[in-house]
Amino acid sequence: KRCLRGKGLFSPPLRELAMLLLWMYSAGMAVLTLSPEPGWLYHGLQGDWSTFFRLAWMGERVSLRPFSDLDSLHNLLGNILMFVPFGLLAGVLRQGMRWKHALLLGLGITGFIEFWQLLVGRYSDIDDVILNTVGVLLGWMLWRGLARIGRIVRKTDLKKRQKEIDKTA
Repeated sequence: KRCLRGKGLFSPPLRELAMLLLWMYSAGMAVLTLSPEPGWLYHGLQGDWSTFFRLAWMGERVSLRPFSDLDSLHNLLGNILMFVPFGLLAGVLRQGMRWKHALLLGLGITGFIEFWQLLVGRYSDIDDVILNTVGVLLGWMLWRGLARIGRIVRKTDLKKRQKEIDKTA
């Protein structure tokens, strides 16, 4: 904030809070989605990094048929809800963000995660990319709805204030 002030700019508290929450959420998601299979560090410290990079078994760890192995509603909703905060917080941080930008953000984040999971020996699934991207889009839509409600409330407050001023004048 000090740096912005030096340039004559201002960052509202809501934006600062959103930035903090985005960094915290991103760190937690990185731990959940980017870490390899259990035991990778133990084996790696012993000089065996083969559990970390399992490129030879890629064919067994990739599912490219959409919705071919959705095993539960829990998995479906979990993949969507897990990424709603990315779309919501991105909408707060970048005013004027359009649905196309949210779509690209969702595809970029989840595409990177799924690619990384291939490298570290985890299962990679096209369903995750689709559902996580839907989650980012839903988060963005939630932000748009909340922003509209906020604008409507501000307009009605301004109209009430104007009426009060007119009455006293």
